[in-house]
Amino acid sequence: MGPRGRRFVAMLGVLAFLVVWIWGAIAIRGLLPPGQLIDLLVYAVAGVGWGVPLYPLFRWAEGGRR
Repeated sequence: MGPRGRRFVAMLGVLAFLVVWIWGAIAIRGLLPPGQLIDLLVYAVAGVGWGVPLYPLFRWAEGGRR
């Protein structure tokens, strides 16, 4: 698969992953008791943490191992 194809597949993967990630963050927040500090912690972790699981996909999209 060429570079453009890998990037296209990665783009679709990122979009699908982010939909699930955001849904999961909202669902987890709904299970916890109300509070501004809890809001801050949940959404801060979710906002920073999304890139870690996608790192292998980004590497693959840019050509794999070098």
